[in-house]
Amino acid sequence: PSSDCVVAEQLCLSDSTCNATYRTLENCALAKTRLLSLDHNSRVRCLNAELDLGNSSLLHCKCHRRMKRQEHCLRIFWTVHSSVTDGYLNLETSPYENPANEEHWKTDYNKLAALVSGKNCSQLAGDATNPCLRATHVCNLSKKCFRLRTDYASICTKGAGSADVCDRRKCHRGLRNFFEKVPEDFTKSILFCPCQDEFCGERRRKTIVPDCSFQYNTKPNCLWLLDSCLEDHICKSRLADFQQNCQPVDMSPDGCSLHNHAACLQAYMGMIGTPMTPNYVSNSSVEVSLWCTCENSGNQKEKCDQILGMFESNKCL
Repeated sequence: PSSDCVVAEQLCLSDSTCNATYRTLENCALAKTRLLSLDHNSRVRCLNAELDLGNSSLLHCKCHRRMKRQEHCLRIFWTVHSSVTDGYLNLETSPYENPANEEHWKTDYNKLAALVSGKNCSQLAGDATNPCLRATHVCNLSKKCFRLRTDYASICTKGAGSADVCDRRKCHRGLRNFFEKVPEDFTKSILFCPCQDEFCGERRRKTIVPDCSFQYNTKPNCLWLLDSCLEDHICKSRLADFQQNCQPVDMSPDGCSLHNHAACLQAYMGMIGTPMTPNYVSNSSVEVSLWCTCENSGNQKEKCDQILGMFESNKCL
């Protein structure tokens, strides 16, 4: 239980020494959130406080992707690891538990498979040429999958096609709800359905309602997108998880440092519904990208290209 950051925090706060150290780290993290520059002495004090935690369970705690108090848990993690974010893209430490430990979320797909092969066979028979349509119909057989998919679809389409702008924040929250609460067998089938024609590809590309969740009127700079992400505990955590599980390595036969493509796909899905939401770039390919550009990046062009390249040319992904 102490590996859970919420539990670890409670244990720490009940100990006077750990409590004082943790309060120091909270101030350090708050200063970073407000983009206040710390003087040398403050930096040393913050680093020493992190070291003073020693063998405290706080130092090794993790969060679960589907836990109820996820944002609170992630805030604790980044409070303890605030020095990890020093320097650009140094987020290799994921706050999330190993995906292998969360298999229990894959629940009722087998029951649905039996249902699909039975009375609903005629309904799905015509979907053989469009796996994305079939995946949607299978989702509709599950009350939870149908409800949460309908929820985000209705939120993300409000304002589309009119002078009104959709509520992107609510749309993102709805998408995160869907991908966190629905078993992965459904969500992966809908998001990664294999297509042979553009009609299917169009349905796949529009899975996340990109007009609201993905696209702006003009493409922002990728560095702006990164800054927006690092200011948000959930996005920063998902990005760290993505970097850890989708780290490309040129010398590796499969192009993946951890050789775990399932974990990489899960981390990719975690990015959907954050300020750095990715999506398919066209109806006729499986290439994905962020909605941003590296034009006019000045002397930060290389840094910007690196952000975009994490999605556009990532062999592991």
